[in-house]
Amino acid sequence: MPARGLSVWVVDDDDSMRWVLEKALQKESYEVESFARLEGLRGALVHDIPNALIMDIRLPDGDGLRFLPEWIGGYPDRPVIVVTAHADFQNAVAAYEQGAFEYLPKPVDLNELMAVVKRALEIGSAPTRHPVASRPRAPLIGAAPVMQRVFRQIGRLARSEVNVLITGESGTGKELVARALHAHSPRAQGPFIAINAAAIPGELLESELFGHERGAFTGAVAIHRGRFEQAQGGTLFFDEIGDMPLALQTRLLRVLAEREFSRVGGRESISADSRIIAATHQNLAELVEAGRFREDLYHRLNVVEIRLPPLRERTTDLPLLLDHFLRDAAEELGTSPPRLTPDAVVELQHWPWPGNVRELINFCRKLALETPGPVTAREDLIRLRSQGGTTPSGDGLEGFRDWLRIAPDGAYARALDAAERALIEAALERSGGHRQAAARLLGIGRNTLTRKIGNLELGPGTRSPGRDRRRP
Repeated sequence: MPARGLSVWVVDDDDSMRWVLEKALQKESYEVESFARLEGLRGALVHDIPNALIMDIRLPDGDGLRFLPEWIGGYPDRPVIVVTAHADFQNAVAAYEQGAFEYLPKPVDLNELMAVVKRALEIGSAPTRHPVASRPRAPLIGAAPVMQRVFRQIGRLARSEVNVLITGESGTGKELVARALHAHSPRAQGPFIAINAAAIPGELLESELFGHERGAFTGAVAIHRGRFEQAQGGTLFFDEIGDMPLALQTRLLRVLAEREFSRVGGRESISADSRIIAATHQNLAELVEAGRFREDLYHRLNVVEIRLPPLRERTTDLPLLLDHFLRDAAEELGTSPPRLTPDAVVELQHWPWPGNVRELINFCRKLALETPGPVTAREDLIRLRSQGGTTPSGDGLEGFRDWLRIAPDGAYARALDAAERALIEAALERSGGHRQAAARLLGIGRNTLTRKIGNLELGPGTRSPGRDRRRP
């Protein structure tokens, strides 16, 4: 029960709605005043200010959305919950843009509204409503032995400039490790330049790496400095190096050996003064055996290997990671981080997390956004998972049993949708968002893939990065 003395005011011209809200709030021990018009609210504010406000947006003497900036400007720490029968996309967006804490359509679920009120009041007096600069943002978090080993490797390489190969599944944080290596190296004051070999079509990759001269090919209207030039004096990070075409591997090997290169269409030799860090989720040794990766390049890149463990191998770190990413998500959203019950944490430790830390970060955003109350229990996680966006925790037969448990009325369709979504997301991630390459990986046409992306609402992040690029 909330502490007595907290006040919640209601502004709604519907007499029955005011009565229902008054009774529900009083049952929760809140002090309540209600008004049918903005005029009555303004008059009462001369004498007192509530801890929170529940307000309709269409009132007899004004527009609640237009009143929001006035309220937020005068009482920034007193949250407003908009409850309206006129719920549509434009009003919802406008309410949040004007500073509403939450936006609920009528008829409202009173239990949900009371949970939102409780959370709003918690945040209303909490410092997290404002930007917090004092809390350090550690990019690499972990107490598990496998992560401590990674940290020690980074420490040992702190004053070194040797080439490093970072291996691990997608989403484990390979670029974070690369940036940490750069930040603690003698080249820390130089640039950190990253390139994803899987995200750029092969015919464009050479120009991206080495640059090109004006007139080198159709569309080359000016000199272009490639990533090697951009990284002079710093670090050049090759992400997904295993996807680099063999022809470019040969040229890259020559550059690493001779420490110089020339732009496409040029003759001038340019010094290659950058440290090389490469990363891949593939097994390069197996690619070498299959003839898809040059063995000499592999050995030149793999002076030191740092293996990042998948999240399922360090579930003891999950409480630390959850605390950090839930706080980050809450700060981004201007909310308070939900607290997880012990059984909720245990439940999450049994999830497979195929997307690793990247998936966990996105899940924390979803949790911070969609959890109405300040405490999240295991049942809340099961509900969120059943709504999509997260896969069951079991594999094989156990996974199907899990689907039947969380979605008994539509397990077949949900499981197929989840499998298709995961497969398409994996292919898009592997191809760096390049749809044509992803379609080839899946063995389907690009138009089919585009249609499925639309049907699954996978979002703008799947757009091909090379779509508007000029081809040489």
